[in-house]
Amino acid sequence: MQIEQSEREGVVVLTTSGRFNMVSAPRMKARIDETVAAGNPRIVVDLSGIEFMDSSGLGALIGGLKTARQASGDLRIAAPGEQVVTVLRLTNLDRILRPYASVEEAVNGW
Repeated sequence: MQIEQSEREGVVVLTTSGRFNMVSAPRMKARIDETVAAGNPRIVVDLSGIEFMDSSGLGALIGGLKTARQASGDLRIAAPGEQVVTVLRLTNLDRILRPYASVEEAVNGW
């Protein structure tokens, strides 16, 4: 899993693809932590390329959300696929990590 970083309207967008699991989740969490520590607490994670996410991926997102909010920011998820949406709904985390249809929608929501 590679993580690409870009910026739109003062919001950092982290884009990734593949599997978001126990192998790749620590890298995403570390990247979120680094981004917040660098003074960028508003983050959108683009999940459009994620084909599978497990509880480790969820944990990284929730941990990143907590880190961003502690720095007076927020973490939003954009364009999750069907499997990711199912995991969010089954765990009721779609209430905390509300999925946005696109990166643009997530960025414009600020």
